[in-house]
Amino acid sequence: MRKRLLCCFFLVSAQAALTSVAHAQHKARVLLTTGWQFFLDSTGKLTQMPDNTATWLNVQLPHDWSIEGSFSDKHPATPGGGALPGGTGWYRKEFITPANAVGKELYIEFDGIYQNSEVWINGHSLGIRPNGYISFRYAISRFLKPAPQKNLLVVKADNAKQPNSRWYSGSGVYRNVWLTTTGKIAVDQWGTFVTTPQVSRTQASVHITTTLRNTSGKPQHVTLITQVLNPDGKELTQLKDTLYVTTDSLIVSHSLLVKHPLLWSDETPYMYKLLTKLQYNRSEEVYITPFGIRSFYFDAAKGFFLNNRPLKIKGVCNHHDLGCLGAAINTRAMERQLELLKAMGCNGIRTSHNPPAPELLDLCDKMGFIVMDEAFDMWEKQKNPFDYHLDFKEWHRKDLQDLVKRDRNHPSVFIWSIGNEIGEQWGTGADTSGRTIARTLAGIVRSLDTTREIVTANNEIQPFNNLILSNASDLIGYNYNHWKWDSFFHAWPGKKMIVTESVSALATRGHYDKIPSDSIRRWPEAWDKPFTKGNPGFTVSAYDNVSAPWGSTHEETLKLFLRMQHVSGMYVWTGFDYLGEPTPYTWPARSSYFGILDLAGFPKDVYYLYQSMWTNKPVLHLLPHWNWNNNDTIDVVAYYNNADEVELFLNNTSLGIRKKDTSLHVKWRVPFAPGTLKAVARKDGRTVLQQERRTAGAPHALRLIADRTSIGANSRDLSFITVQVIDDKGNIVPDADIHVNFKVAGEGKLIAVDNGSPVSHSSFKAPYCNTLNGLCLAVIQSNDRAGVVTLTAEAADLSSGFVKITAR
Repeated sequence: MRKRLLCCFFLVSAQAALTSVAHAQHKARVLLTTGWQFFLDSTGKLTQMPDNTATWLNVQLPHDWSIEGSFSDKHPATPGGGALPGGTGWYRKEFITPANAVGKELYIEFDGIYQNSEVWINGHSLGIRPNGYISFRYAISRFLKPAPQKNLLVVKADNAKQPNSRWYSGSGVYRNVWLTTTGKIAVDQWGTFVTTPQVSRTQASVHITTTLRNTSGKPQHVTLITQVLNPDGKELTQLKDTLYVTTDSLIVSHSLLVKHPLLWSDETPYMYKLLTKLQYNRSEEVYITPFGIRSFYFDAAKGFFLNNRPLKIKGVCNHHDLGCLGAAINTRAMERQLELLKAMGCNGIRTSHNPPAPELLDLCDKMGFIVMDEAFDMWEKQKNPFDYHLDFKEWHRKDLQDLVKRDRNHPSVFIWSIGNEIGEQWGTGADTSGRTIARTLAGIVRSLDTTREIVTANNEIQPFNNLILSNASDLIGYNYNHWKWDSFFHAWPGKKMIVTESVSALATRGHYDKIPSDSIRRWPEAWDKPFTKGNPGFTVSAYDNVSAPWGSTHEETLKLFLRMQHVSGMYVWTGFDYLGEPTPYTWPARSSYFGILDLAGFPKDVYYLYQSMWTNKPVLHLLPHWNWNNNDTIDVVAYYNNADEVELFLNNTSLGIRKKDTSLHVKWRVPFAPGTLKAVARKDGRTVLQQERRTAGAPHALRLIADRTSIGANSRDLSFITVQVIDDKGNIVPDADIHVNFKVAGEGKLIAVDNGSPVSHSSFKAPYCNTLNGLCLAVIQSNDRAGVVTLTAEAADLSSGFVKITAR
């Protein structure tokens, strides 16, 4: 391999930021998501594609076949894996070789297949990839048939051996597939690397490394043009050079100066775009790399600094499923999740516990999230019988290299996590394998990127932890252990700390136990003990008074986090409920209780606790609802900010003024009487906010509220529609469990329903859904034609509701 160093400095006058970008990619790149057929071999015994394809289903990618199945505790995935079926899936697609492919190189690119995939083109096996979360590509030019003959692309995804995950994985070609066309000389896959080694408000240095690949079999003179564009696509500057490519690859490096750069941050996520053009033989190749300009560092005593300003990383952990949509990625669904988290005050995402979809990082770039990009949930020591430990030795280097090369241009990525709660933390006798593996993995990362911090997420923080003793990481990551945060310097003098995982509080949205709200419970008693207590209906109180035994309530954690400067950030477990891991229960529960928002994306009450502490927007949130029995005494709680006090009224009679002291909330113990609770927040004697909770009457009607009433007519865009059960005065009936039927007319379809219940066994694909505590969700997807979509919701003895969505 030949290296050539080009040192050129030029000036850029940046004027604005990109607002709509994608990850680094070739310009000649098209989605291959339509025209697929699918067959499920539930036995997993087929070793080649069946000859008879007449019964195959027509599907659109991304596709997750498991989410279409029925819930059962008999499925090998177990309730911990979501209680949905696995199996082996086959996909096939026919296509004609593009007319512009003559003399070109064609690649088929997969953003992720779960799991154990093998791909064929015209009967030729292109390769296998065990890891279900990694992106990869295959060269296919030499196997293609000339037009008008058809090529046959076949994909096998083997998810039959279970359990192989501690959460719901999904199954199939669940991320996007691309057909990329390049010239014989082109930028290699993930072949640009943009860094900003010196950054100030007046200027920034930008270093660019470009890897070129030559498959022509002969030396070539190539003109390399590097352009920096503003958000409107206007060229700001250009660098031009002539190269002589004599080998199969060439690495080219150069630098530039950007005057008065617009710096990327969580509040102002400004983006630039780099165009890399290669010109030779009267042809031109274009490679696009979005990038951001920012600086950061971690300080042992003072925490995290972004662009030389102190900043707390206020993050959440999320699994990759999208609730009722399953694991099949959808950009709008991910964007909705991030919008809800951003409004809560969240500025960080941990990709628990695996490489994310590329589109998630694109959104984090655009919206301003500080990402911990995580590679592995286990190394050589297993957590489940059929998990990645079986493939780690053979595949860890390739998988980790591909993750880093794919994601290292994203300004949202600040931390590489090389492992979560790894079994090699512990060792007996001469077993120090954790130290060796940690050093190996960290070395792989640093060989490709030295600009970011490396961490392992440790649930064991004792002095014998092999991962920490390896000194391979830049940060020491604590999972939980909140009672030891303040003694970090004593345990690990001179080291830098981040809380890689925290809280693990439990709640069912809209459910409240009548025991005192300050009676804290740890469910179960210990992680390895069966849980025999609990509530009827497998519910957990939403008062923020229940957590897993290894964790803490949201308020317990927040109070420590906010006062400890050396804790640079934390990632709460979790932002959203997810399929699988139904702690503290097991079957019939099939999804988690950990989320700040439920599986449907409806906020639980603690969402407003975070909003009151993590944002400056005025917040006043009153809980619980006010539908109780006459002999009940109820704890009424308020979360608030930007105020000195809150006064509570019941039917216009004051129940007293409360002010925060050591708590992050205020509370009244109130004998129930039907009517209206009203909270009034005041600052300096003036009313800041008011909120009411009224006793609702009998269910009277359904009210539908769309998150967006205008969507794209592209067969991918979504509208998330909240269905509320209301009384005759428009109040939500907070305990309503109503069966709702849906009808759709026009240019769209109903693709999923949900109510956030962790114990519902109804299909997410059904045209009906029961409400949970007065709410359920319907998801509408557009067709590929412009027009109006009408969703109607009906329930027995209630007035129906409808909403119109315009597809443009």
